[in-house]
Amino acid sequence: MSRPCSRVCLALGAMLLLLVRAAAQESGSRAAPPAETEVGLDTLSVTATKTAVPAIDALSGTSVVTGAQIDRLQPARLSEVLRDVPGVTMQESRNDPAQAINIRGLQDFGRVNVLIDGARQDFQVSGHGANGVFYLDPELVGGVDITRGPTATIYGSGAIGGVAAFRTRSIDDILAPGDSAGFVQKQGFGTNGQRFVNSSALGARIGTAADLFGQFVFRNTAPYRDGLGTLVPDTGSELGAGLAKLTVRPADGHEIRATALLQRFDFANGGGTGAGARFANAVQADTYTLGYRFTRPDVPLIDLSLDGYATTTRDALTFLRDSPRGLYDRLGTRAGDRLTYDIGTAGFDVHNTARFDTGPVSHALTAGGDAVDDHVRTDDRAGGFGAAFTPSGRRSLAGVFIQDEIRAAPWLRVIGALRYDSYRLAGGAYHADGDRISPKITVGVSPLAGLEIYGTYAEGYRAPTVTETLVQGIHPFPAFTILPNTALRPEVAHSVEGGVNLRADAVLVAEDAVRAKLAVFDNAVDAFIDMQAVGPTYYVPAIPGIPPSLCARRPGRFPCVIPVQSYQYRNITQADLSGVELEGSYDWGRGFVSLAPTHIDGRDRSTRETLLTVPPDRISTSVGLRFLAERLTVGTRLTLVDARTGLPAGAARRIAKAYGLVDLFATYDIDSRLKADFIVQNAFDKRYRPYLDAFASPGLVAKAALSLAFATR
Repeated sequence: MSRPCSRVCLALGAMLLLLVRAAAQESGSRAAPPAETEVGLDTLSVTATKTAVPAIDALSGTSVVTGAQIDRLQPARLSEVLRDVPGVTMQESRNDPAQAINIRGLQDFGRVNVLIDGARQDFQVSGHGANGVFYLDPELVGGVDITRGPTATIYGSGAIGGVAAFRTRSIDDILAPGDSAGFVQKQGFGTNGQRFVNSSALGARIGTAADLFGQFVFRNTAPYRDGLGTLVPDTGSELGAGLAKLTVRPADGHEIRATALLQRFDFANGGGTGAGARFANAVQADTYTLGYRFTRPDVPLIDLSLDGYATTTRDALTFLRDSPRGLYDRLGTRAGDRLTYDIGTAGFDVHNTARFDTGPVSHALTAGGDAVDDHVRTDDRAGGFGAAFTPSGRRSLAGVFIQDEIRAAPWLRVIGALRYDSYRLAGGAYHADGDRISPKITVGVSPLAGLEIYGTYAEGYRAPTVTETLVQGIHPFPAFTILPNTALRPEVAHSVEGGVNLRADAVLVAEDAVRAKLAVFDNAVDAFIDMQAVGPTYYVPAIPGIPPSLCARRPGRFPCVIPVQSYQYRNITQADLSGVELEGSYDWGRGFVSLAPTHIDGRDRSTRETLLTVPPDRISTSVGLRFLAERLTVGTRLTLVDARTGLPAGAARRIAKAYGLVDLFATYDIDSRLKADFIVQNAFDKRYRPYLDAFASPGLVAKAALSLAFATR
């Protein structure tokens, strides 16, 4: 029996055994609660306007991924979840658990504001991968709220691509209303590198006065094999994480929240391509938040939130051995030498929503402000390249905004907003600052019940980062120069978006529901910052370790035979990004189907060359059926990704082939306390490499998990 067939048969055999058991117990078992609907667009979202509305009603490209959807997929990485969200892709290096989010072709350096429980994640290390990543294990995530485009800049400065807000798990994820205490114990196993995952969550409610929640996660993975059976080295890691939450309600309407999230990742790799010097990595990613909220129905003028946070991501690298070229050894680096990237982010967000009427017009007037400080510290005693390409420095961002959501008639909504942003940047003797006012206007018209058409114009502002401005050094090999640019200007995004929201119930049968969002957008980014070749061509040594200065006397003669140019972050005239995205679902009680196609085009206006961060076209669709009084759900997910070609000549190595993936999944509520999940990913064992990723992704992976829940009233 072949390796792929044996794994599929094992997984399907386990599913069959559960089906037989379910049929035998059907008449005598206690019924479990009905399965959660797959219509995630009905879930509340706040990223579009800071006021909670169902995602289907948001006048923007807004999507929500629920905890039930995450559990069903048993993801080891968040990329396995977000491929179902239109307009969203992720770039990752499989030998590092960190990931980067791309929204509508924009990523890196804070263009997408990534939040964990409201805390910004601004970690960034320059290399051959993404310039802006975050660490978060999917087992800690209770839901994801995403708004695409600069319409979401009220959630923080710089978010010209959009906002991705991750909510960690909380007491409501393990206790039903009326339960006072309980726990959920989950253990999962898998093939092809997915060794073991454990999640232990427990919580207690002290009446209505307080909640206490805690979770511990351990995950162990090993190097996997791709679809051709080739072992991909250094793709294993180990995680230990702890999450604690305390919520106190001292009086009616008042709520104080505190969260501590600590994650420790251990892994070893040879850089973003696997061909560099090998380091052992110990990543400590900690997030602390403290918040207060006051809201009461009888006080409509006050809906106040105050939140502060601190995030620290520290990557301590220990040099293990050099690359085959021996460059680090020639520089005197020895095993055990250390390189540390330490990026701390501290900030706050405060806003209030006042709800009132002026005649027949209803208002939700929100005013607030936020500030964030990023402190980059690089301590490099292992070659010096890290300190050169991720320089130390400090950047502070601050902003205030006002927004009015107007309901002028049952068929007309208008949202108008202004945001003021300012920034300060410092590193060594260099200092810079700037500011700008960005407007937003949205009009939504509902000609028919359940149908709403909207149009938006929004602007966004992103200040240069420490690295973009101050990076300076010699690339290891070939030895070209990377230059700083203290003349960088902030980016300004001008976005036009039109969309249609569709909500319909009881279309074919009494219990069905149709939800769909269609959006067409055009985002023009002035002064877009990109790495560019600058200056004349010169020659550098073809043999590592030979000083580049030698080639000033021997250009074009051995060993100085590699022609190169220097590189520098520069403002290009304008980047044009446009596209169309659709998110739709149909749930009829006994089953569901979802569809999420995306097309994005992005170019440098002056050269018409494709921007490297623009992902290829993609279609994601899922189909599921429910059986046994909705206690059993089985289904499949299909992902089709087009090839990425037509890139500039210097980026030929980035070209990626088209591919299609098939996943099979099953979730079975054995009884009210015990649940089993199964998934077979890449069921046909295809070899594929997502665009911009350095390595081929895993071949066939089969995973199974059991969750035991217990609660008291």
